[in-house]
Amino acid sequence: MKKIDFKNTEVAFHYKKNTELKQAYQLFKLLSYPSLVNLGSVVAPIIVNCGGKFLIKNTLYKQFVGGETREECLNMIQTLAKYNVGSILDYSVEGEQSEESFDQCKKEIIDNILFSKDKSFIPFCVFKPTGMSRFSLLEKVSANVALNHQEREEWERGKKRIFEVCQAAYDHQQPIFIDAEESWIQKAIDDIADECMNTFNQQQCIVWNTYQLYRTDRLEFLAKSIQKAKDHRYYLGAKLVRGAYMEKERERAAKMGYPSPIHPNKQATDKAYNEALTLCVENIDKVSLCAGTHNEESSQHLVDLIDKYQLNKNDKRIYFSQLLGMSDHISFNLAKEGYNVVKYVPYGPVKSVLPYLIRRAQENTSVKGQTGRELSLITQELNRRKQKVN
Repeated sequence: MKKIDFKNTEVAFHYKKNTELKQAYQLFKLLSYPSLVNLGSVVAPIIVNCGGKFLIKNTLYKQFVGGETREECLNMIQTLAKYNVGSILDYSVEGEQSEESFDQCKKEIIDNILFSKDKSFIPFCVFKPTGMSRFSLLEKVSANVALNHQEREEWERGKKRIFEVCQAAYDHQQPIFIDAEESWIQKAIDDIADECMNTFNQQQCIVWNTYQLYRTDRLEFLAKSIQKAKDHRYYLGAKLVRGAYMEKERERAAKMGYPSPIHPNKQATDKAYNEALTLCVENIDKVSLCAGTHNEESSQHLVDLIDKYQLNKNDKRIYFSQLLGMSDHISFNLAKEGYNVVKYVPYGPVKSVLPYLIRRAQENTSVKGQTGRELSLITQELNRRKQKVN
């Protein structure tokens, strides 16, 4: 079995200058203090509203975001491409509620499709369903609550936006990810994703759904999704992630008195995730897989599966994916060995992407070992460079 050296920091950070590495070190050092992150989550919106966006832009934004527009992301995208790491343009504006904003989001995603369609180093586009339809409406639909006439019309408009985006992806042969969101709105998203895959994935995988494996029901749901694709003769696009709303999910379950949909511990989540990888590769004739993970063990597990089933390392049905600004030791070492790797490259105005940045800060504080791992790797590389000079 091919073993990837995820400790090779020379490969991981080759694209970063010393000054950039030192800035990253200082940022992750700050993120290692939970009380500071909690305070910053409250203060950051005030800072931006008071005209201090430059402070956010030169710290969190610089580490985790590609730019304010897709064009501003091109330098980062081209830099990643030099090391055989692709990019996924991620329009990360959140929290909008108006029909006008939903229409604008639809236009932005379609423009991303047009921008990316001839660029091999941008193999996917992506969108969040809450960028196309109101959160509370998705919640009602997921809970099978009867909609009034106005809500039914609103729901049809939301579905129409999503189908128009997927139609554009199909027309231009530019695969697109539908992101997963909170469990209590996910059923509506899954139903639309299934319908879009059945419509647009008859010849190849254009539309992909996202499966959050920290949920106790997702491994079974993935198996059912694969069987449904076989039964209806379409290809399933499966982006596998662990999940992004753990604290919110558990708090809501406790408050409303229903069992938490989240696995009780990390070990159970890791097990489910790796089993999902295995399930997808075992059905690779019908499934295209993107492993969205910052976990070395899961990444190695997929490498082992590729080897076990004698697949090409650059088989276009299999991708590894990480977020910009995180886990470069996974992304760049896999890419160097010839595997397909993509980074999520978020973009948008500072104020609009602030919720995304706050989640990244909280994630790096709350996920066991995440900040410590980044700090350790950056320190190792800075020391290596220092010794090389001496």
